[in-house]
Amino acid sequence: MISNVFSAVANDTRRSILEAVRTKPRSVSELTALFELSRPAVSEHLRVLRRTGLVREEPQGQKRIYHLEAAPFAELADWLHPFERYWRDRLGDLSQALHELEESESADNPVTD
Repeated sequence: MISNVFSAVANDTRRSILEAVRTKPRSVSELTALFELSRPAVSEHLRVLRRTGLVREEPQGQKRIYHLEAAPFAELADWLHPFERYWRDRLGDLSQALHELEESESADNPVTD
């Protein structure tokens, strides 16, 4: 499932659609107006997002309203968490090395008034 989510969000337009429905649920017409795409193109992107569970469709009369779904993002965040921790640790190591370098340079070049 995660690989499908990655594939879905790899597309710039789909990420933009997700941003749009994150702010509020929207119809295909509203989404078409936001982007310079045809209605069929927006519908195809929504179909991909629906298949991956990133959005859900709610019929309202003749319209279909699309809502963001949180569950796939939570799965994605769980998968990404170890990588985030890895980079946070690496950046902490880099920060420590830079601090030690600055201290070493300060000791080698004392400031005199």
